Amino acid sequence: MVSRMKTLPGTGGVPVPESSRIPLSLYIHWPWCVRKCPYCDFNSRPVMGALPTETYVSLLLRDLESQLEYLRPGRRLETIYIGGGTPSLMAGKEIGTLLQGVRNLIEVSPECEISMEANPGTVESDSLIRYREAGVNRLSLGVQSFNDRELRILGRIHSADDARAAIRQAAAAFDNFNIDIMFGLPGETRESLAEDLREAIGSGSTHLSFYQLTIEEGTAFARRVPEGIPDPDTLAEMGDLVLSELARAGFRRYEVSGYAQEGRRCRHNLNYWGYGDYLAIGAGAHGKISDERGVFRYAQTGDPRRYMDNVRTLETPFQESRWVGRDELPFEFMLDGLRLTDGVTVQSFEERTGLGYSVIEPAVNEAVGEGLLTAESGRLVPTARGLDFLSDLQELFLP
Repeated sequence: MVSRMKTLPGTGGVPVPESSRIPLSLYIHWPWCVRKCPYCDFNSRPVMGALPTETYVSLLLRDLESQLEYLRPGRRLETIYIGGGTPSLMAGKEIGTLLQGVRNLIEVSPECEISMEANPGTVESDSLIRYREAGVNRLSLGVQSFNDRELRILGRIHSADDARAAIRQAAAAFDNFNIDIMFGLPGETRESLAEDLREAIGSGSTHLSFYQLTIEEGTAFARRVPEGIPDPDTLAEMGDLVLSELARAGFRRYEVSGYAQEGRRCRHNLNYWGYGDYLAIGAGAHGKISDERGVFRYAQTGDPRRYMDNVRTLETPFQESRWVGRDELPFEFMLDGLRLTDGVTVQSFEERTGLGYSVIEPAVNEAVGEGLLTAESGRLVPTARGLDFLSDLQELFLP
């Protein structure tokens, strides 16, 4: 366990006196994939030659050890998330080395949720079993669609049958797994979406992430927008269909795109949306640490080679870092928290920003007046209208 203490760079922000009570997570980024999908704006690079997996894992742990010197004593990890890229390009043995290395450096809660992303086409039954044996207890499968035409448009490397096989294998190895599905795809209809819903509901998964295709800046789709994207009215109907069908099947919407069976909400994402803290290791990873000096955000360089060189030298630990200013805190907190259908408490706002409720009270009153928010018994909850016009609601908290 790391016992030395270092001071975070910079002058600080708004003190967070109760920072030791804020849940702590760890995000681990794997930056490589088989092929870059045209809609993807995550930090991912197609594989070129042999992967430096052993070296990368070793440097991830060295990076974590360095970052732990910024933490106050007594904090432990409540969740771990291995994302990408395609982390399932790693073997089970390598995941085991990584997770054991984490446990050697910092206390991990006995109930820690340890999630890992995997893509159909890169997993087999044996590899999933090895991930489970290594300590992963929640899998997230990037299925995206059960329609071969749509999968080709999305640039996925797997077929619909590959996705079905991966789901069967995941269900055999894990009792808690998520499936990612996109809607609003080029040429998609309400009928084809209904088929995806039927398959997803019947898959045996405990959690479903249904999210609408968005054209992100810098992607291949942004450079050449595909034809046939459904119009806004159809997209609204599709969103309503997702909500109603998943509710009927026992999947409760708890976040804008997240639906879970009872007791299966993603705790890692809940910590993000609840303005919790999270360490971040790996190329392109973003982290947040709170202490008595304020809320500190940082980002790693996105280039894997440069990231590894940075960790080797420890001369430039973060590509970007800053203390969140007083005027930024309300919007930052609400940008995350208002994604949750249960909303946030006034107490959590005060504890996790170091600010008093009076700072946001005018914006809360305006949101309530516009029918976007309810404010009762110390809890701020977006209404159905507020979730439909979430950006408008969040913007009320801008400085």
